[in-house]
Amino acid sequence: MAYTQTNPKGVKYYLNSKEVTLRGGKKQTIYYFSKDLRPDTAVEKLPDGMEVHINERNGFMTVKRIK
Repeated sequence: MAYTQTNPKGVKYYLNSKEVTLRGGKKQTIYYFSKDLRPDTAVEKLPDGMEVHINERNGFMTVKRIK
């Protein structure tokens, strides 16, 4: 089952990840939320050292490293 988060407006989102290549050739994993379940990119649990940050104004969710 994919990791889900509901924003303050009551909309349910699913966490996804993708490995991208940066300009210098370095590979990095990015995390993003989607309204639909995407089995090929879905993430089972929130990665260690990360937390969900919710923008109070628009309800947009991002995954950030814990400082």
